This record gives sequence, C-alpha cells and structure tokens, in this order.
Amino acid sequence: MMHCIYCRDSSSPSALQTSEKEIISREQGDTKASGASDVILYKIDVPANRYDLLCLEGLVRGLQVFKNKCNRYQCDLPVDPMFAALHSPQTEAVRPHAVAAVLRNITFTQERYDSFIELQEKLHQNICRKRSLVAIGTHDLDTISGPFTYTAKRPGDISFKPLNQTKEYTATQLMSLYKTDSHLRHYLHIIEDKPLYPVIYDSNGVVLSMPPIINGDHSKISLKTKNVFIECTATDQTKAKTVLDMMVTMFSEYCAQPFTVEEAEVVYPDGKTCIYPELAYRKEKLSGKFINQKVGINESTEKIAHLLTRMCLLSQATGAGDEIEVEIPPTRSDIIHACDIMEDAAIAYGFNNITRTTPRTYTVANQFPLNKLTELLRQDLAAAGFTEALNFALCSQEDIAEKLGKKISEMRAVHISNPKTAEFQVARTTLLPGLLKTIAANRKMPLPLKLFEISDVVLKDETKDVGARNSRRFCAVYYNKSPGFEVIHGLLDRTMQLLEVKPARGEGYHIQTADDSTFFPGRCADIFVRGKNVGRLGVLHPDVINRFELTMPCSALEMDIEPFL
Repeated sequence: MMHCIYCRDSSSPSALQTSEKEIISREQGDTKASGASDVILYKIDVPANRYDLLCLEGLVRGLQVFKNKCNRYQCDLPVDPMFAALHSPQTEAVRPHAVAAVLRNITFTQERYDSFIELQEKLHQNICRKRSLVAIGTHDLDTISGPFTYTAKRPGDISFKPLNQTKEYTATQLMSLYKTDSHLRHYLHIIEDKPLYPVIYDSNGVVLSMPPIINGDHSKISLKTKNVFIECTATDQTKAKTVLDMMVTMFSEYCAQPFTVEEAEVVYPDGKTCIYPELAYRKEKLSGKFINQKVGINESTEKIAHLLTRMCLLSQATGAGDEIEVEIPPTRSDIIHACDIMEDAAIAYGFNNITRTTPRTYTVANQFPLNKLTELLRQDLAAAGFTEALNFALCSQEDIAEKLGKKISEMRAVHISNPKTAEFQVARTTLLPGLLKTIAANRKMPLPLKLFEISDVVLKDETKDVGARNSRRFCAVYYNKSPGFEVIHGLLDRTMQLLEVKPARGEGYHIQTADDSTFFPGRCADIFVRGKNVGRLGVLHPDVINRFELTMPCSALEMDIEPFL
C-alpha cells in the first residue's frame, strides 16, 4: 500500500520515497517515531504549470504512458438536446464567462470522491488564483433540470440554502455569515463590493450556486451521484476552459464510457452559442536539430519522438528530414510554444544525463557602472560623517506633494492602480520625504542627525516603452538646532571633489539662487554641472518641517548622479 504527498516547487516532476515514521524520526527523533506507520509515502514535487499531475488519476496516467497506454479524450452529444446554460447580460460586470460539461454515468468510491473534491481545491488555489479568475461548481445533475440560467441579481434578491447549512439565507446574510468562516472568508472580497452578485438557477428556479462563494445544498454531489454537472464561471475565458478540461479529463475514466465527456451548450446574451468542453487536440511540427541544439544532446529523431511521447505528447517522425510531429492533448495546456516541447524533451532525457560542456563563447563580467559609482560614493559619504538610510520606493501622494508644498498634479509620479494602503500609493519622485520620515522616527537620538541615501526614484517618461524610467539620486539631510547650510554645502563640495568636478562655471560646477516651495525663501540654490541643472540644496521651509512632525531646522541636498558616469 502506498500514498502520495503533493508539493509544488520544482521545474519538473520528481519523487522521494519516505514514510511517516521516517519523517517523525528526522524531525523529532527516534523516540517520538516509535509506533508510527511504516507505510510507504511518495513525496512528489509537481511543477505549478502541470495541472494534470495535481491528482492521483493524472499521475497514474502519466506513468501509464511508459507502458504505451495513451488515452484519447472525446466529447459526446448531450443526452437531452435542450440541455444548455443561458448566459444573461447582467453578469458582464461581475464574472462575464461561463463554461460547462457533464460527466455521465460516473461511479464514485470514497477515494475517487475525495480526489475529485481535492482537485477542485488545488485548481482553485493554483490556476484559478483563489477563485478570483475561475470558480468551479459541481452538482448532482439528477436533482436539477436544465436549461440553466447564469445571471446576476441584487444580494437581497438571492435566497437559497447553501452547502451544509440547514436553512435558507439571502446573499447579504451569507456574506455576514461567512466573514468568520476560516475557509470561505478569503473569497468574499471578490464580489462583496459589487451591486449585483452572480447566481446560477435551473429551469425550476433552484439555485445551483452563487459563484465564487458557495454552492447550493440542493444539488450537492455524494458517493451515490451518477451524473455530475460541472460549471465554471470566470473573468478569464481561457483559464475557464483549461480548468473545465482538467476536471473532466481527470475523472472521465470513471464514467460508464471511459474518457468520454458529455457536451453542454452555452448561449451568450448576444445569441452566440458555444459548445464545451472543447477538449482540443492540436499538432505542432519542429525539427530534431532544434531540440538537440537547445538541450545540448545528440539524439536521433526517433529517440526524441519517443522521449516526447513519455511526456504525454504523442510524437512521431514525419520522414521529412528530421521533422517531428507532436500532438498536444487537452491535458497539456502548459504547452504554448516550441520551447515548451523542447523543455519536455530535456525533462524526459534527464537533466542529470545531459553532458556538461564548456561554453563556446567566453564573456568577462563587469560591475554595472552606475552601481559601481554608487558603491564608491556610499563609502566616502559615510566617511564624511553621514549615516546611510534605506527607505521604501513607494510612498503616499501626500509625502511627495502636499508635505513638500507642491501639487500632486505637477509631479511626474507613477501611481499604483490598486494601492493596499495609503502609505504606498505612488512611486517616489524624490528621496527627501523618506529621509525626513526617518528623522521623525528617530527624534530621540542625539543631535545632530546627518543622514544620506543613494537610491532610485521613478519618473514618468513618455519616451520609454513602459512610460517611466528610474533615476539614481543622492540625497542628504542635516538636522540640528541650527540649519547647518554650510554643512550641506560642504558635503556638496566633497562629493564634487570625489567626482573630480572642479568648482567653476562652464566645465565645472556652481550653485545659483532658485525658488522652490520646499525650501526657505532666499535659502535655496540649484546645482549646475557643466551647464546642466543636476539638483538642488537649501534650508527646508518651516512648514515642510512641521508637516513631517519635526521641530528643528533642517537643510537638505538632492541631486542626480547619472550625469557623472
């Protein structure tokens, strides 16, 4: 007798033989392990993209290929030609896609039933992204009647008895009930702020489910269920079809007609009709030379075709040179490009069996110039008596605008579309707020406080393909009972000395009076290097100091160091 433990953290499937006794012995010692089971356990590492290996049925099928047993999946016409799922327009703003299928005359045992439920949960946590992209609903078809209607209604208008409950609840009451449920409370946020909640009815008005939260108790499946109706509602149609294919292919082997799935018709609001599941097979052609070169092996076309077949990719040499024709089954949704086929060939060959070779091209690595300059400056600035700080790259809109006496509309800030907290709304456009907040958090430290930071800020830039760019900045602040402008000015001179820039107009550097709402009037200057403005220094305005909850004068310097490369 043997059992499997699934993990997902490797690039290719691998297995480790162990036992409960061995695990306890290794973790807690031999004394604790006495009396534990010696039953063999296989700890199997499954890559996150191999959804077909997330259940025992898929693993067994993958092993059967080595015995030349390859199953072919097919769709069957519905028993009831009127069987359909009607899609209403109200769902467009909530979960716009729905797919469905039927497993007819299936036979469940306790082990099969547990595996069926477990696969749903694993898919929910994996490709379904905790039900935010896809939610799976399974129902006893004999307790309901089609056609089914997928629509969206106001929470107060939806009422049904949810799974494993004894009375009916409205959708509003269910959201309150499940706020304390350790399992379902993690999914409530997906729809709780929506004006309409998705719901599926049968032709008699019986509620099948309220996706993605809970199924109805009326249609729940059991060991006695013979016909299973599977529906998937989604925000991503491609993933919905992948999930449906995975559910039906894994468990269609228990149907009276193995590996045959009954189709369901989905009618969309615009009248378009789709038949699911697709269970699409497709063929790709690639050369043996391509695989040999990319993997680093030298195998015949027939050998490569055999390796790919072992990965559930039925392959054969076409006879046209070294061309290989590969058939990709519906269970291998992870095969998108020829590179994926090449990777499977490498996995089947065995990474450890690939001969180690010396690269044909020799390259010598060099430190990134900007990072090298940064590291050199850090050491000398620390030697000048300043302490380095490292702050978050994200901050609030208030930090880079209102607190500095500026308007957010004038800042070239990159905004986060869905910030989780007010402290991380935008990417910083200046290093100054971070240093001032660091001082505010360390006000009890003895004065003076001399801090610096060399790091990136993010600025909007329409000339870049992503619409923004990083800029490496140097910022320093001096906080004491007196402003200490001369200290900051001296640090600027020292920095320029390190950068080998002389104090002179033209080819050197100089400062020039400037106006900036962040600084005290008449105590602010721009820094020019070789005629280009690279930064600013001065005494901070009292209002700015107060907004950061500071009480002492402060002078600051901030400049771009990229022009010095």
